[in-house]
This record gives sequence, structure tokens and C-alpha cells, in this order.
Amino acid sequence: MEITNIAGYALAAFAILFGIVAGDGIDFARMANFFDVQSLFIVVVGCIACIIAATPFRILKKVPKHLKMIFIKNKRDPLEYIEIIVELSREARKKGLLALEDKANNFEDEFLKESILFIVDAIEPDKLKARFQQKLDYIAVRDAEEKKLYDLGAALGPSFGMLGTLVGLINMLKSMNLEGGAGQLGQDMSVALITTFYGSILANVIFTPLGNKLEDAQSQEMLFKEMIIEGVISIKEGENPKYIEEKLLNFLENSEKKDEDTSKKEE
Repeated sequence: MEITNIAGYALAAFAILFGIVAGDGIDFARMANFFDVQSLFIVVVGCIACIIAATPFRILKKVPKHLKMIFIKNKRDPLEYIEIIVELSREARKKGLLALEDKANNFEDEFLKESILFIVDAIEPDKLKARFQQKLDYIAVRDAEEKKLYDLGAALGPSFGMLGTLVGLINMLKSMNLEGGAGQLGQDMSVALITTFYGSILANVIFTPLGNKLEDAQSQEMLFKEMIIEGVISIKEGENPKYIEEKLLNFLENSEKKDEDTSKKEE
């Protein structure tokens, strides 16, 4: 499991919990002030219902896959893939591209398998590049569509929080009784505001981090696919195995440099 997921959520939970119980000493009884079943139902169920209504089923059914990508560390080693591609290039130079077909069928990685089988066919390199680019464009569009689910959740959380607050305020004003005094008014107001609290947590602690993590995991997947495509096209064009290896290693270094530049810009 990704250690940053555990550390991040644990720290967020601690910060929220500390903010609730701290004051004139630590009082865990204050936690009861932040629990309201009706408010929780409005925010969570309402948000999930709208996500289901706005998102195609083909994307909804991939949520378990997304969570796996987010919380389980990708164990694939890019250097291992480079080694495989270089070995395939040596095999192709010795025995021809047709010799790669049997090897490709033994790969567990479906994208690598499919890419190798593409170059075995008598397709011109230019057409092959166009075919691969079309596939990458489709994957990029698909990834963006899938991430929209989490962006939608981050937007809907505060919206339903405000909706729940309005419901609470309307009920409070409708049933206001001056005989109850200011104390009763304050209690009713606090219940109305809890929904905003739940909406903020749903957006900022759950959906936004999940969306960002998914985007990062998708970027890593895209990097693997781009590297595989670069390698198999190089095999198709009969390039030297040593040159292919250096090209793919530079490919990884350039990607890491790009990530560093992006981080600096964000800072």
C-alpha cells in the first residue's frame, strides 16, 4: 500500500479530531456535537446519488479498479520492461519479427502483448505510429473521463453541505419557539451547520485527494505505455538494441525531469 495514503489520511483525521476536542483541555465529549444522522444522510447519500445519475455505468464500475490503483503501489519496474524490449529487439534482429509472436503470447501485460503483435504484422512504421497515437489519445480521453467522477464528487460535497444547511435553517425557523430561549436557537443552528462540515470533509478529505492520486497513477500508466510504444516501434524499424536501451533510459530520465519541473512550478 502507498505509505503517503496512510500518512496523509491519518494526519488529516488527527487534525480534524484535534480541532474538535481541543479547547480548554481535551474533551472527547465534543465529538457528539459533530454527529447528526440526518445531515450525514443528506450529504453522503445525496452526493453519491448525483454522481451515479451524472456518470455512465462503464465508468462507475471501474471505481474498484481506481481504488486499487490509488491505494496499492504499482510494483512494475520500468527497467524490467526496458530489459524485455531490448531482448526482443535482439531476437528480432537474429530471427526476424515473426519470431516475437510466440514470446508475445506469454506476456501477462496485455498492452505489451498487443503492441508486440502489432509490429509482427506487415504494417508500415508510419501507419503503425498513427495507430499507436490514436490508441494513446483514446486512453488519455478515457482517463480524463474517469477522473471527472472524483472532480464531480469534490464539487457536489460542499453543494450538498449548503443544501443540508438550508434544510436545517428552514426547519429551525419554521419551528422556532421564543420560549426555548437563545440556547435552543444555538443548538438548532449548530445542527444546521453540520451539513456544511460534512460537505467540506467529503470534498477536501475524500474526493480531492482520491482524484489527485488517480491522476498520478494514470500518468504512471501512460508513461509505461508510451515507453512500450517507443520500444516496439524502434524494434519495427530495426534499430540497434543498445541504442534502443539508451533511448528508453533517456525516456525515463526526461519523464522524471518533467515531473520535477512540474513540482517546481506548483511550488
